[in-house]
Order: sequence, then C-alpha cells, then structure tokens
Amino acid sequence: MESFFRYNWIVREQWFQWCEDVPLEELLRPRTGGVGNILQTFFHIIDVEWSWLQVLQGKPDGMENFEDYKTLEAVRQFERKLRPDVETFVLSWDPSMEKRPYIDPELDSTVVKESWGEVMRHVIAHEIHHMGQLSVWSRELDKKPVSANFIGKGLITPDN
Repeated sequence: MESFFRYNWIVREQWFQWCEDVPLEELLRPRTGGVGNILQTFFHIIDVEWSWLQVLQGKPDGMENFEDYKTLEAVRQFERKLRPDVETFVLSWDPSMEKRPYIDPELDSTVVKESWGEVMRHVIAHEIHHMGQLSVWSRELDKKPVSANFIGKGLITPDN
C-alpha cells in the first residue's frame, strides 16, 4: 500500500515540476474532462486523498475552496499542509486495517459497503486516473507528459 502512495507522491511532484514551465493562464484554462483545469485537478487530487483518510479515521473533513489556491505555489503549499496527516496514516497501515468496515457517516450507519483496504485503493487509483488526464492535456500543450512508469523510482528494492 505504502509503495503506491509514495509512487503517487513522486509522480505528483514530477507533475508540479512539469507545471513550472507552463504559463499560469494555461494551468487555469478550462479543460475537457477532469475537474476544470490543471491546477484545480491537482487541488482535487490532494483534497480527495486527505479527505478520504480523514473520514476513515473518524476525523472532520474540512472543506477548502480552490479559489484560495489558484497558483502553482499555492497548490504546492496546500499539499505540504495536508501531506503530513496523509503520510502518518499511510505509514501506520497494517494488515488488520485491510478489511475494517467503512461506514459512510452520511448514510445509514448499519450499512457497510466497503472495507478500508478498498477505500485506500480507490484513493490510489483516483490519482492515477487524473494523472492520465494530465498526460492528455500535456500533449494538447505540445509538452511531453511525466512518465507513469512505476519501475525506476526506487520504491521497492530487491533482496541482494
């Protein structure tokens, strides 16, 4: 589980670096698909990751507004603010949490539909999905997208 979160964080940082050479107008230009534009998509990815993990822990899920984060640096600061909570939870993951029932606090509390493991994998897949959208948009800007390759990122080292 941890390796896929770390993968997402590495690729996210590579996309942030990719954005450094893109004018702010392009980062904010409305796009087809995604949640509006490039920066808003990053904001959404970060917010969803943090929100799901807060909900699993029974903690409040504060609502932030993208209007307060309309620059690349502001989105990076938003990530730096939320990442410690996310990383602490991810690093505390153990097999006993895998099938723990997730009960949506807004639905009937007697209905269990998902497990914590399923929610965690959803969070991972959610970001990978949006990274694919960013890849399409990068080609629209005639820029090479960030590699989605898991291999070569040093996430799992082989035994000697």
